Amino acid sequence: MIRSHELTGMILAGGEGRRMGGRDKGLEPFAGLPLVAHVAQRFDGRVAELLINANRNADAYNLFAERVIEDAESGFKGPLMGIYSGLRAAKTPWLLVAPCDSPALPKDLVSRMVAGIGEHDIGVAFDGERLHPVVALLRTSLADDLAATLAEGERKIDRWYARHAWCKVDMSDCPDAFANLNTEEEKFRLEAALTPTIKPETP
Repeated sequence: MIRSHELTGMILAGGEGRRMGGRDKGLEPFAGLPLVAHVAQRFDGRVAELLINANRNADAYNLFAERVIEDAESGFKGPLMGIYSGLRAAKTPWLLVAPCDSPALPKDLVSRMVAGIGEHDIGVAFDGERLHPVVALLRTSLADDLAATLAEGERKIDRWYARHAWCKVDMSDCPDAFANLNTEEEKFRLEAALTPTIKPETP
């Protein structure tokens, strides 16, 4: 079993937010807090260190994590680059990543991902119908292999996962928890649906 001192958490917030009008999605208000704060609560007290992968507004993100890291290469090269940056920056054998725009993730996300990975090198959240490749637990020793993969031009997360011993982590009892927000309309719709069940906490 992976212990908390062996685990680094990381929130992916390095995108351009193009469908949100170019705004930084992680800092968008949601139920009284920035989106990133809701995700950070899932890691609180459960990991050795929390990182946020962000390519702008580092000072704002510093309020919610021990360290803010930029992509290892500039140019907004996608979530696989963000994952690589986290694998390289982590000081523990394991890295658990989650996106900044999924404020309803399970409260027990960390323990469920840890319990579900078994002897595999990568565990990916599965809601019963779809995989969620940016909710994943990975061995940080995979960093060099991912560096080589990125150098070859690969940007598809699932294709890189398929090269390794990976498994689905069953989250089929809570598929709605993985709703992510790409547009203003989606944000308002999910906020209206979830606000009665979300109790904002002071970060």
